[in-house]
Parts: sequence; C-alpha cells; structure tokens
Amino acid sequence: MNKLNHIFFDLDRTLWDFETNSKAALVQIFDELKLAEHIPTFDVFYEEYRIVNADFWDKYSKGIISKADLRSGRFAQTLEKFSIINEKLSHKLGERYIQVSPYQTNLFPGTVETLSELKNNDHQLHIITNGFKEVQFIKLENSGILNYFDDILCSEEVGVNKPDPLVFKKALERTKAKNIESIMIGDDFNADVLGAEKCGIRGVLFDPHNHHVERSGVERIQSLKEIPAKIIGL
Repeated sequence: MNKLNHIFFDLDRTLWDFETNSKAALVQIFDELKLAEHIPTFDVFYEEYRIVNADFWDKYSKGIISKADLRSGRFAQTLEKFSIINEKLSHKLGERYIQVSPYQTNLFPGTVETLSELKNNDHQLHIITNGFKEVQFIKLENSGILNYFDDILCSEEVGVNKPDPLVFKKALERTKAKNIESIMIGDDFNADVLGAEKCGIRGVLFDPHNHHVERSGVERIQSLKEIPAKIIGL
C-alpha cells in the first residue's frame, strides 16, 4: 500500500461542528432581531430553517442558484413558513448569520489531537470545502486549527463544487500530491467519498451519528480519533 502523504479533510460537519455552531449563532440572532415577536419559539424556527437551508445548499452545490440567492433566500423562505414576507428582515438575517456563525468554535471531539498526531508524523494536511472562502478561513482561525493545514481549497475558487472532479484535480495540482498517496475524509458520501474516488483518491466517510450504516461497502469512521491507527496505520 502506498504511503498516505497527503490527507484532505472536508471542514463543515467533519472537523468544524456545523450544526452546533450554526444553532448557537441562530439563537443569538433570533434574540437580537426579536423574532419571538413573530415566531412561536426558536426551536420551531430552527427546524424550518434546517429543512430550507439543506434544500438551498443542495441547489447551490448543483449550480442551480448563486451564493447571493443562498444567503438571503434561505431566510426569506424560512420566514415565509410563518407568513412573514419581509425582504429587509430576511436580508438582515442573512447578513448577521455570516457575521456571527464563522466565529463559533465548536469542533468535533478529537479534532485537535488527531490533527496534531498526523502533523507530528509528517503528513501534509489540507482542506477541500464547498463553503465560502471568506468564512471558512475565519472558522479555521478562530477554532485554532488553521496552522495545521498546508493548503485550503474552497471549491468556488475552481468555479464548481464537490463532487466535480475538477475540484479534486485542482487540490492535487496545488499540493503537488499524487492521488495514490492521498486520502479524502468527509461527511458527505457523494461530495467527499465518491467525488474523491472518481479521481483515484481513497475516500473515507466520517459518520459520527451512524447515519450511513447501510453503506456496508464504504470505508467509514465514527470518530476522528480512528484516523491515525485505523486509516493511516500509525
């Protein structure tokens, strides 16, 4: 087996705990903008937002909508679920979310320890993310893990999103990595695992909540702490 010199990670929902951080940011904004005057509870708002947000991200990943459409549209549509048609408010929600959420610092358990161990064993670590460049660097820096990575590629720099092969090819090119010496670890089966494997990169699914137990033929981990021993063989 070839030595895995280059380890590529997804960021959101793989290292950076997106759900926890997003919810914390939205709690703050819900209170700040006094949305309780229009919406019964935060939990009701949050559940509607999660559904709408997932749909908007799916459309953005497929190139159906733009970044601007995603940022304001997801909040406009969420507010519509509560019969609130207010363009100014939805724009403000989108604006504040981008200002607040990247500064949340919750990481998945074992993130720092795992990155440290891999780095100490001379592996080159990289990020490949579909997230927006202006917020992903803030997340990495504020959560204290930016310096672990040699290269950080945001797919918008390429003009397409994972799982498009162009994203992975650009990552290999920028890092001077060979696909047979590389591995991609991420939470999205299609974007991270299949996308990587189509380019000859070994794909590993990060599945902390056991959502993909039916994928028996997929290399899968539930904890980042499994990576050094189980995946890399340290």
